[in-house]
Amino acid sequence: MFELAVFWIFAAILVIAAGCVITARNPVHSALFLVLAFFTAAALWMLLRAEFLAIALVLVYVGAVMVLFLFVVMMLDINLERLREGFWTYLPLGLVVGALMVAEMVLVLGGRYLQELPGPRDPGPGASNTKDLGRILYTDYAYPLELAAVLLLVAIIVAIALTLRKRKDTKYQDPTRQVAVKRADRVRLVSMRSEKND
Repeated sequence: MFELAVFWIFAAILVIAAGCVITARNPVHSALFLVLAFFTAAALWMLLRAEFLAIALVLVYVGAVMVLFLFVVMMLDINLERLREGFWTYLPLGLVVGALMVAEMVLVLGGRYLQELPGPRDPGPGASNTKDLGRILYTDYAYPLELAAVLLLVAIIVAIALTLRKRKDTKYQDPTRQVAVKRADRVRLVSMRSEKND
């Protein structure tokens, strides 16, 4: 009974935080609400006895990705009015996608109540979900794991290539030209007659 009450508390916080992510006007506040949503999702993972996934969620998303998002959002001068211009044009598509996601979640979560599916079994005191997860990942799902690693590598290479492309409005410095410069190329002495005050 206590575990069920804790689940509903964390689930309510997660839904409210997720709603605030998309309704907050300030992007920094939206990112902070996303951090809260990640923490509550990690707490729900802990209730499901998946400690490794909960710690990975906190370390990877909160510790790395969200810190990067916050730095980018706070460093860039984001024009909020321009971001809100296309809101009403994309609203119907967003509502359709949201309705499909809600329908899928109702089908997935409602199947337990309709078919009386068994809940997660208690693995016992000596079990390690990290060991079980590693065994499944590197045996049954070895090829999808390698495919995901290749996709991440391609994404990193594409991000570097997009960053290094030449743009017209970017000023570049050539270190070889800077080193080869001589004083006569930069400074010119001009002899002028001195002025006399009458």
